[in-house]
Amino acid sequence: MTLRKILRTTPFASLALLLSACASDAPQDTLEPEGPIARTIDNLVNPVFIIAGVVFVLVEVGTVLLVRKFRLRKDDDPEALPPQTHGNFKLEIAWTIAPAVLLAVVGVATVATLFDVDAAADEATMSVTVVGQQWWWEYQYDTDADDEVDFVTANDLVIPAGTAVKLEIKSRDVIHSFWIPKLNGKKDAVPGRTHQLTVESDDAGTFVGQCTEYCGLSHAYMRQRLVALDQVDYDAWVANQVEDAQVPTDPDAAAGAELFTGTCSRCHLARGINDDEFEEAGSGNDLVSGPAPDLTHFATRGAFAGAIFDLWETDDPAGVVQWDEIGGTMNKEDLEAWLRNPPEEKPMAPADPETTDVGRGMPDLNLTEEQIDQLVAFFETLD
Repeated sequence: MTLRKILRTTPFASLALLLSACASDAPQDTLEPEGPIARTIDNLVNPVFIIAGVVFVLVEVGTVLLVRKFRLRKDDDPEALPPQTHGNFKLEIAWTIAPAVLLAVVGVATVATLFDVDAAADEATMSVTVVGQQWWWEYQYDTDADDEVDFVTANDLVIPAGTAVKLEIKSRDVIHSFWIPKLNGKKDAVPGRTHQLTVESDDAGTFVGQCTEYCGLSHAYMRQRLVALDQVDYDAWVANQVEDAQVPTDPDAAAGAELFTGTCSRCHLARGINDDEFEEAGSGNDLVSGPAPDLTHFATRGAFAGAIFDLWETDDPAGVVQWDEIGGTMNKEDLEAWLRNPPEEKPMAPADPETTDVGRGMPDLNLTEEQIDQLVAFFETLD
């Protein structure tokens, strides 16, 4: 391609790329806050963007005008210089003080916003421990504040709407970053450290996000869902989560439970189903990052496999499974494909025979189609 063609097509390609980034009702649009903390940040971002836009226009217009005014004309002496402004005291003072005042205003507003965001943590009435690992998120709930974990979930972080919730963010392996754009900014999950982040939703709803710190092979497949419920629904959800799973009576589901106990106990726990086998296998501690997702109430979640697949069919235009769609029609096609060959659906780091590294991610268990059907039948009972 010639230089002329590149110059001719580049503006259109750039415009097309810009337009492709524009979407209405984007589920991860940070500029549409739906909580008080995110709104506080947005109240800072909007005027700063306006100020930056005005400065950009003034600088660009000034540059164009200067280039036009002092361009070299045919009759001009190429060695001559335009009138110099060096020594113009008023002008030099103006372009020194104006940016300083502008930055001071932005700086004061930024510090005030940081204090407001930090103050939100003092209003939190409950906390949830968030643990990142390759490549999914675990949520540990201590509902009675006795420093004992009452239950563990994965993929769906469930909170009561209208309540400030403090998140204690940790990591089991490498650095991850937790981010629900509509509710707050980002916070890194760092091994050996605990970082705090407060989230609060105005109303009930489902909000999505993803890990924003490159963390390995399946970084792009490490997503998040936050489900905010009305207090009554939240209390009912908690009451259900603390209970053990029920042993299924349906023949296919029972066969799936037996298969799960014999095949999956090295990594996964379903309380009430394979407690002893899971403990005997080491509680997942021989894995690189610790246990795989707790599946006790798997069917109460909206997504699986690091939240890259919907667990239930949805009518939501943005493709986000809403709370009232959980328990509807299960997305068996993706669930079966996942069980059939997980590494094909979500790349995993393979085991290293020269070290003790047993790999990261769910391996291919070489299940038969009958076994897959039995496991799906069993998972449907984990509500």
